[in-house]
Amino acid sequence: MPRGGKKSHKGRGKQFSNPEEIDRQMKAQREMEEKEGAERGSSSESEEESSSDDEPKRKGVEGLIEIENPNRVSQKSKKVVEIDVNAPKELSRREREEIEKQKAKERYMKLHLEGKTEQARADLARLAIIKKQREEAAKKREGQRKEKEAEEATSKR
Repeated sequence: MPRGGKKSHKGRGKQFSNPEEIDRQMKAQREMEEKEGAERGSSSESEEESSSDDEPKRKGVEGLIEIENPNRVSQKSKKVVEIDVNAPKELSRREREEIEKQKAKERYMKLHLEGKTEQARADLARLAIIKKQREEAAKKREGQRKEKEAEEATSKR
């Protein structure tokens, strides 16, 4: 026996409900519901007018105390004919933020390609410097190549 005196439930046999017992309980429940429905139908019309069908049956002391909770959302069922399929779908916060982020990225890329952002200006300046360096290096190589050709031409004579 484990410490503390509590017994574990491991290793015990499982208890299954008898199908006949379940059927008997379901029949009794249906009969009770039918009796309640018949009693409601025979009640006076004033009670039917005072009770609204949209509100669910209240539990516990909810019926005695009127509570006005602004955070409580009551479930309202909609009929199929009332649902508008063409209405725009409400986006969640994450979906909205994702779409805004994509639009901002597209705007930035458009400005970047036009050369209006700081990073684009820095890139263009860097490219201009590199082009100048490459042109100078190409001129220098061309000059060296011409000098070599001239030396080879003079040495061959």
